[in-house]
Amino acid sequence: MRTRPIVAIDGPAGAGKSTVARRLADALAYVLVDTGAMYRAVALAAQRAGVAWSDGPRLADLARGLVERHALSFERDPGLGIRVKLAPDGPHGTLEDISEAIRTPDMAQGASTVSAHPEVRTVLLELQRMAGRSGGVVLEGRDIGTVVFPDAEVKFFLTASAEVRASRRHAELVAKGQGATLEETLADVKRRDAQDEGRAVAPLKRADGAMLVDSTDLSFEETVARMLAEVKRVPGA
Repeated sequence: MRTRPIVAIDGPAGAGKSTVARRLADALAYVLVDTGAMYRAVALAAQRAGVAWSDGPRLADLARGLVERHALSFERDPGLGIRVKLAPDGPHGTLEDISEAIRTPDMAQGASTVSAHPEVRTVLLELQRMAGRSGGVVLEGRDIGTVVFPDAEVKFFLTASAEVRASRRHAELVAKGQGATLEETLADVKRRDAQDEGRAVAPLKRADGAMLVDSTDLSFEETVARMLAEVKRVPGA
């Protein structure tokens, strides 16, 4: 039996899951597990290895190799929330910090494509469960409450209108010096929504018992406060 709860946050692209999850983890002194970063890291590793994002079997082999040789490292970072490092092929070499490299629109689309393959999801599922099964964790992604931890003590579905999500995402890209237009960003958000909701395996949907949090008209602080209050209602939180 877990002494502290698992907090599962699902929702569409650009809903603010990563930043909200980071704030909740800090407020609760919980471990943050960013499952989206895992898929982004696999997408980047595949791109570098020349493995097509459409090739499920080869992607699964690549992901399995990363897991087996502990080539992916996830560390808590006060600024980013999580810092991701990738080990080069072979037994030697310095871990490369890929935290920024996986946060591009291209890698976002890559993660959505990669995560649609059941073979890849199977490889990473146990890694996600190992990271969170003891409780005292905040996990965010697309299927945390539906597949990874359907028994999570606290489940949220965090969303906002596509226009608001695109506006927030566009502001982030501009701040990073990336030149996407608002129209392009909105189109990308809608494309990812369709892909995530329409995939055959673990499609994006609200988990049974998940609290719906629509942040369209809420500030970041209001969103966090509402979710934090819900978590603190759970014994052991």
